[in-house]
Order: sequence, then structure tokens, then C-alpha cells
Amino acid sequence: MYIPEIYKNENREEIQHFIHENGFAILINQTDGRPCATHIPLILDQNPNGRDILVGHISKENPQGKSLAANTEVLAVFSGPHSYISSSWYDHENVPTWNYLAVHAYGKISILTPEETILSLKKLVDKYEKNSEKPIRVEDLSAKTMMQARGIIAFEIEITSLEAIKKLSQNRDAKNYQNIIAKLENSDDHNAKQIALEMKKNK
Repeated sequence: MYIPEIYKNENREEIQHFIHENGFAILINQTDGRPCATHIPLILDQNPNGRDILVGHISKENPQGKSLAANTEVLAVFSGPHSYISSSWYDHENVPTWNYLAVHAYGKISILTPEETILSLKKLVDKYEKNSEKPIRVEDLSAKTMMQARGIIAFEIEITSLEAIKKLSQNRDAKNYQNIIAKLENSDDHNAKQIALEMKKNK
């Protein structure tokens, strides 16, 4: 990912938090000689060696699954809030742009055993059920329902490198920076309001 120095984020804690909060990712690899991508939830975890990993699964019917064992190099893209920035908000002539946050995680993928697959499903369900009124637990699902796990390929990705960008108008002076925040806060768009919050935190 191309990241100008001014927008680069190398804060490990921030990056981990971002992945946790924006876990619905795009998994990309080479399949049959062409790029292939699947939209899936991924969970950030650590392996026994203390290395950061991503855990997830795809359907066995997904053509991408056939290439995971052979082409172990993968890219997971995590996207956060984003918003159009009008140059009419500046006190000088310039071009419009787009503010956004994103993380690219590169790594090597390995397929999980059936037992490890169930554990990975427990982690996924527990994460997203924790705020439910009546949380579902994998442990409570019937054997008949859990037979569906035979239809997935579960995996873990050992992260080899991370690239993170926070493009939040850091190249603007204080007056224009604050004016951008004000315009975003007055928007009806949820993403715009989120970018305003991120800009306030990034001052």
C-alpha cells in the first residue's frame, strides 16, 4: 500500500485495536493465476510462539479455498471510516480529496485441523455474540447443526508485515483542519462523523 510518510501509522496498539474494531476484511490471494478476494470476518489472535495471527474461514465451495494450501502468501485488507473532503472547505484554492483509515496485513496462511476449526468458530461467535440479549455459544449447538462446520476451510494467517494508514488531513494548517472537522460533524453521513472523531483524536 502506498503511504506517504505524513499519513503512516506505526502505533502497534492502535493498529491492533483497529483490526479488532474493523474485523470484516477482504482476504486476497492468487487463485488459478488471477487475483481472488473474499469478504470475511477475521479475528486477531496470537499463536503459542507469541506471533500475531488472523483466524478465519471460508466455504469449501469457494474457489479461493483450493489455492490456500498451494499459495500460502495472502493479504488481508481492513477498512475503517472514510469520507469525501471538499476543497470548498479550505480558505484557499485546492483540490478535493478523501480521508480514510485502513490496514493491510500480509502473512502466510495455514489450514486448521477439524478440532482447531471448532475452536476458531468459538472465538468468532463469542466475539460477535457478547452484546446479544441471548448470546449463542458454539458449545450449545446441536451435533446436527455443527455438521455444517464440515463445509468450511478454517485457517490462521501468521502476520509477516503490517501497513497502516491514517489519512486525516494532517497536511492542513490548524485553521483549515478545524474547519474540515466542523464540516464533517455537520454532515448526515455516519462515516463523515467518524472521520471527524478520528481527526479530533489525531490532533
